[in-house]
Amino acid sequence: MTAILKCPHILLIYLMSMDLDAHLRTLALSLGADYFGIADLSSAHDVILAQGGERVARYPRAVAIGMVLQDSLVDLLPDKDPEGAILYRHNSYDVVNQMLDQIGIRVANELQQAGHSAFPVPASKRTDDKNICGIFSQKLAAHLAGLGWIGKSCLLITPDHGPRVRWVSILTDAPLRPTGSPGEQQCGACTMCVDICPQNAFTGRPFHHDEPREARFDAAACDRYFREIEKSKGVAVCGLCLYICPHGKKSGSGIRQ
Repeated sequence: MTAILKCPHILLIYLMSMDLDAHLRTLALSLGADYFGIADLSSAHDVILAQGGERVARYPRAVAIGMVLQDSLVDLLPDKDPEGAILYRHNSYDVVNQMLDQIGIRVANELQQAGHSAFPVPASKRTDDKNICGIFSQKLAAHLAGLGWIGKSCLLITPDHGPRVRWVSILTDAPLRPTGSPGEQQCGACTMCVDICPQNAFTGRPFHHDEPREARFDAAACDRYFREIEKSKGVAVCGLCLYICPHGKKSGSGIRQ
C-alpha cells in the first residue's frame, strides 16, 4: 500500500478499481444477485486454457455472480414427480439462468463502457458435447473468488446455501481486486451426495486442482441418465446431489461476498 501511495499514477488506477468494484457489486445486487465475487484466474490458467482455449484463458480476472435457488422447489426433487420436475426445471433452471445471463450482460456492458474488455460466459450452457462441459467453469470462478469450495459432488458448495446456487461469470481484463481465496473444503467424511447418486457417478474423492474431473466424477454416466429420464418422462431433472447436501439445508439469508 505504501508503494501505491508514492506513485500517483498507480494510486489513480487503484482508486478507479475500487470504485469500479463497488459499482459492479451494487449493480449486480440491485438486479437480483445473492452472491458477488472477483476471482484471480492466474493459478488456474492451464486448466482454463485446456477447457476453453485462448479466447477465455487470456482474461486474468472473473466476476462471479450467484443466485440462490428456492428451497421449496429443490425439496421437490426426491419425489421424482413429473409435475414437480417441470416446476423445478422451469423456475430453478430456465428462469434463473436467464436472469443470471441478463445480469452478466449488464455487468459486461459496464466493464466495456469503463474501457475494459469483458466476456460474459452463459450460465449452464454446454458448448462441448464430447467432454460434456461449457467453455468455462462457473464454479471455478466462484471457488477462486472465495465464495465456497468444490465438494465431492463436483458442485460449488457455499457455507450457507450449500450447492443451491446457480452461477454466471464475466471474464475481464479490468484490474479488479480479488474478493478472496479458494474456500477450504468442508465436506469432511460426509458422502451423502456420493451415496444418493442413482448412477454412482461420484468417486468420493475431494477436489484437487491438479486432478482431472474424471478422478471424481463420471460425467458421461450422469449425462446418459439425464437422456434416459428425458425419453421416459419428457423433462430431464435429477439434482439429488444438490438436494441432499447438508450445507444446503442450513438456513441462510442476505448478500454474500
